[in-house]
Amino acid sequence: MTNSIRRLDYVLLAGFVALVCLPWYRLEAGFFSLGWLSGFPLDQTSAPAVVEIGLHAKWWLTPLIVTFGVATAARLIRQPERRGAVLAACGAFGLIFLAVQGLAITFNGWTWAWTEALFGPLSAGQSSMGAGATLTAILFVLLFSFGLADRGVMRGDAFVVSAISLLIFLVVIFVFYPVISMLVAAFQAVDGSFDPDGFIRNIQDPSIWSLDCVIGGNRCGVAWRTFFLAIMTATGATAIGLCFALVATRTRFPFKPLLRILTILPIITPPFVVGLALTLLFGRSGVVTEALSWLFGIEPGRWLYGLTGIWIAQVLSFTPISFLVLIGVVEGVSPSMEEASLTLRANRLRTFWKVSLPLMKPGLANAFLIGFIESMADFGNPMVLGGSHGVLSTEIFFAVVGSQNDPSRAAVLAIILLFFTMSAFLAQRLWLSGKSYATVTGKGDSGAHISLPRPLSVGVHAVVLPWIAFTIIVYGMIFFGGFVKTWGLDNSLTLQHYIKAFSIGWRESGSIAWTGVAWNSFWTTMEISLISAPLTAIVGLLTAYLIVRQKFVGRGLFEFALMMSFAIPGTVIGISYIMAFNLPPIEMTGTALILVACFVFRNMPVGVRGGVAAMSQLDKSLDEASLTLGANSFRTIRKVTLPLLRPAITAALVYSFVRAITSISAVIFLVSAQYNMSTAFIVGLVENGEYGVAIAYSSALIVVMTVIISGFQLLVGQRRLRRENRVNIPGRAAAAPAAVIKEKAA
Repeated sequence: MTNSIRRLDYVLLAGFVALVCLPWYRLEAGFFSLGWLSGFPLDQTSAPAVVEIGLHAKWWLTPLIVTFGVATAARLIRQPERRGAVLAACGAFGLIFLAVQGLAITFNGWTWAWTEALFGPLSAGQSSMGAGATLTAILFVLLFSFGLADRGVMRGDAFVVSAISLLIFLVVIFVFYPVISMLVAAFQAVDGSFDPDGFIRNIQDPSIWSLDCVIGGNRCGVAWRTFFLAIMTATGATAIGLCFALVATRTRFPFKPLLRILTILPIITPPFVVGLALTLLFGRSGVVTEALSWLFGIEPGRWLYGLTGIWIAQVLSFTPISFLVLIGVVEGVSPSMEEASLTLRANRLRTFWKVSLPLMKPGLANAFLIGFIESMADFGNPMVLGGSHGVLSTEIFFAVVGSQNDPSRAAVLAIILLFFTMSAFLAQRLWLSGKSYATVTGKGDSGAHISLPRPLSVGVHAVVLPWIAFTIIVYGMIFFGGFVKTWGLDNSLTLQHYIKAFSIGWRESGSIAWTGVAWNSFWTTMEISLISAPLTAIVGLLTAYLIVRQKFVGRGLFEFALMMSFAIPGTVIGISYIMAFNLPPIEMTGTALILVACFVFRNMPVGVRGGVAAMSQLDKSLDEASLTLGANSFRTIRKVTLPLLRPAITAALVYSFVRAITSISAVIFLVSAQYNMSTAFIVGLVENGEYGVAIAYSSALIVVMTVIISGFQLLVGQRRLRRENRVNIPGRAAAAPAAVIKEKAA
């Protein structure tokens, strides 16, 4: 009772601040510039809600004040269920009304003709929501959540109810709202009127659905090309990622730290740079192509430019993601189960296939799903290496910004892409449904993992070692390109590209002058990436906890909806954000906030899938023991669950940080003169023919990202599942020091 009233008091106090002390509408100069304080609270551009109603005739805001007044009066109700009913009603009504009035009234008055006919014309409209309106919307969500908790929903756990409600609220705003704004274009004419002819024409286009390649024709349609490529990429990335995870955890490979660095390198590189490196190796004038022609007389061909080249580049780029997902899962397999198999006289190979590998199924399924969706949504690699073999993401791009200028076709292609990715998601859920993979419990676990059987060890090394050599060669080409005058033509050494990009001078006042052309985009990129990475990890892992540990109505639909932002190509995400957030009620274009929001909700599913895979191995008895001892859900997450999820936390931080830096398809639509990201700047360099500066900038980014990723790993630490060394069983790897399972930061 006391806790319920206390948290309600905090929300009501914050509501008073939002309505009386904060600007209601968006400020052109920004809230944190604090310039609005000079005219506050009477100036119309910075007035709070109560002043907007009283002095500036914004009468449509009155119901929001009344709703908060009713919620304040509800505090006096002693019965929790009655109080909860009033709070839930106030929260739901306030949130819906806030959204409707924001959509109904824009700069020039009413948006819809029927509202003008019903209420009469407005002398003035309203601008986009500002700090006061944003805080008010969040508080309405909390009022709704507290009301449900008072009524006993989720056993009265206000933290769980609030977390679910806030996540749904954020997903609706930053995933569904932009996507709906984009998809509406499939049924609209150029003037915005309803016109389904464009949708019907595009959905029946043979260039999308043709299966000529199956029956001996030239090529299949773009939908099937993308689907087959995604299957091949996901299979290859998952298989190689598993090999890397096994070598890193189950063998005595002497260069494991180098192995981890090499697996991370492909995802910390702008995608088109990998494509350029592959072109220099295997293109018509590439190093390998020229060598084969000179040694064996093999005629140079164009095999790299098409699905083959895209597949190689995508496997090179997405294998590290599979490795990051699988490393924690492989480590989490219980040695006691492997020991039981050996005790029953199964050999190590049979133990691996019948015991260890089946327990890795959640990780394998999630790695495959992520690889599949990444391939479907990839834009950079097909753009560089696709040639005439376009895929869905590039076709969407050209449908919008190319000579076609056909938003309806872009929306139809996005719907098709969603169909494929959501079908893969449902297939994965069907495969894993009804099975338990918990291997990390609160009980003591003896021993250490068995070493790999010799045939399997030879096999994984045969995959890993050539891949390491290939990766080193590719990145050697990248770094070499930054030190030559003209890459591929004049290979004389120079530092001019790095000087032009990162030169530093001194002003007359003695301060540092960042004179290099890359500094502005570099600092902007670092700032936005370091803000979005922890937010992505927090949202993703909290979502994974709710999906795995909590049962609530619509949980499957909730998880399904979260994959939408990951499944849609970045091109569509960028365009949909521009369409949704360029006008009231939410206006964010040209700001850093739209970039942060895009990165958080675009990359969040990786944290969700990694968290789900890792949390599937944690027995629920750990949570139950904590709750039984009196801890609430928030303390249980902080003290019990999070320490056991260190691999998933690291994966979420690393991936979200890296993707914020290397993303190109969405960013290129969202950057502005003030907030220009590194990838958009590098694309501009490439378009201007400054390949040396572009490669030098990319090389510097790789080094910086490597250092920051290492910092993330040191900050989060490693999960140490320490085992008791009871029996020395033949074939077993060296055991850890005797102790019960205990978490300890590295």
